[in-house]
Amino acid sequence: MAQVNPTVGDLDGNSRIVVDYARRAHEAGAHLAVFPELMVTGYPVEDLALRNSFVSASVKAVAALAERLAEEGLGELPVGVGYLSRRVGVGERYGQPAGTPQNAFALLYRGRVEITSAKHHLPNYGVFDEFRNFVPGETLPVVRLHGVDVAFAVCEDLWQGGGPVAAARRARAGLLVTLNASPYERDKDNVRMELCQRRAREMGAAVGYVNMSGGQDELIFDGDSLIVDAEGELIARAPKFEEDLFVTDLALPAADDTAAGQEPRSEEPGEAVDGVRVVRHLHSAEPVASYAPDPPVLTPRADPSTDVGDVYRALVVGVRDYARKNGFGSVALALSGGIDSALATTVAVDALGGDRVHVLLLPSKYSSDHSVSDAEDLVKRQGITARTVAIAPIVAAFEESMPLEGLAAENLQARVRGTLLMGLSNQEGHLVLATGNKSELATGYSTLYGDSVGGFAPIKDCWKSLVWELARWRNAEAERTGAVAPIPENSIAKPPSAELRPGQVDTDSLPDYDLLDGLLDAYIGTDKGMRELAIDGYDPELVQRVIRMVDKAEYKRRQYPPGPKISSRNFGRDRRLPITNRWTPRA
Repeated sequence: MAQVNPTVGDLDGNSRIVVDYARRAHEAGAHLAVFPELMVTGYPVEDLALRNSFVSASVKAVAALAERLAEEGLGELPVGVGYLSRRVGVGERYGQPAGTPQNAFALLYRGRVEITSAKHHLPNYGVFDEFRNFVPGETLPVVRLHGVDVAFAVCEDLWQGGGPVAAARRARAGLLVTLNASPYERDKDNVRMELCQRRAREMGAAVGYVNMSGGQDELIFDGDSLIVDAEGELIARAPKFEEDLFVTDLALPAADDTAAGQEPRSEEPGEAVDGVRVVRHLHSAEPVASYAPDPPVLTPRADPSTDVGDVYRALVVGVRDYARKNGFGSVALALSGGIDSALATTVAVDALGGDRVHVLLLPSKYSSDHSVSDAEDLVKRQGITARTVAIAPIVAAFEESMPLEGLAAENLQARVRGTLLMGLSNQEGHLVLATGNKSELATGYSTLYGDSVGGFAPIKDCWKSLVWELARWRNAEAERTGAVAPIPENSIAKPPSAELRPGQVDTDSLPDYDLLDGLLDAYIGTDKGMRELAIDGYDPELVQRVIRMVDKAEYKRRQYPPGPKISSRNFGRDRRLPITNRWTPRA
């Protein structure tokens, strides 16, 4: 199983990855190599699926990939890939995507596409819009491979009961292999494994789960590919947040045609049961010669109750791949000496290297001495390029032209900083990183065209309380390995402040973050109403105040840059609310 990192739309580059990893699999003696869901096109393709030219390019790329594998001397290795196809022989139907695109699977062998199928269950929840982009498949391929019946399914087909899972059980498959592009989110570490174990016991067959790795816009794919046996026991597991060729030897039962009730064949499927028709294909009937298996790989897992390290690694992957896949060799951001910009800078350094991170220190007349010194301390600890531009004279020049007071004057400072950052980006080609956290975005405690300036937002999906946890975890990791802690302790310990007026601290405008974040997570993450939040122990007046802030700030969130999704409900793909909205929760 090749746990790899494709890029959406890069059909040639993704095909090269397949050839590279297929060669490694061949050299390792593999009898089957399998890649993730929509490997050839990348995932998610979103409305690219509705472009006939893109679907045609994907179909041609898969055929060309089969030929290239044979030309490279890899034709004898069966290779399973995900790709974008279309349903043929059926006209367009009202309410279905034009062009009938499908999230498909292909088995490549000896220079040709040996068998194909398509995903049955199309998820339409959370970050997924597959009902919009695809039409469902109708068949389950069961391939007789070296005397073993192997079934192939795509991602959601494993998550839903019945359908392909039930068909694989009826077909008496010895192994079900699923191709996946399953995004990371917190508290999901063992959900996939438990799912595979449950399905294996239902089918009485081993399950192989190959997942994508890397970042695509807001989504992070964490790998975590795994294999369980027919009893649901974990046999092998790949590492998280990295690419890996995951080679495992399996002892699988020989196909039993008497028990199955039918001979293997390569012909049109028969009558569908539960909407799925089994297509049997004879690839090779003779079993492989006996050999000594290699021991399985079981990558150790951190304590699931302390998953902060996984969150941090997800942020690093998100920044690295967003910059790399969009052609940015470097990033720029404002470093204030506070915890948010300190963490965002540290993530960027771990993602790209200190020589590719450029920070601007932009003190105003309200910036404290310790903020400037904390920022300078971080620069020294991490060896990054820093420039200092005092913004007080620039702000004064604006105010001479248009006198501003109160909140308008405070916001002007943030907007001057944003203008300088974007000027540096235009001049030198850096990707600007916005440094706001999820608590600020939720409550609207950020300046449009100031704090929101940037192309990517590393900690956009992190509550403020999590930001502190991540900073402490990163420093502890450095100390554990004998390295210098990258974040100054004072940036972590001091009360947070925007420093836009004398003596300002965040709690002037917001509740304590430990209290606020719990309330926000309940309202945004689980859609609890005012009555439920009050039952949970939150003060009704505070609930009303916080909900009002959240609902009024929707227009700001729409204009904020994308950032890595690490929660079960982020601002962006997960949560879509109208900006013009007079509904006020009362219960």
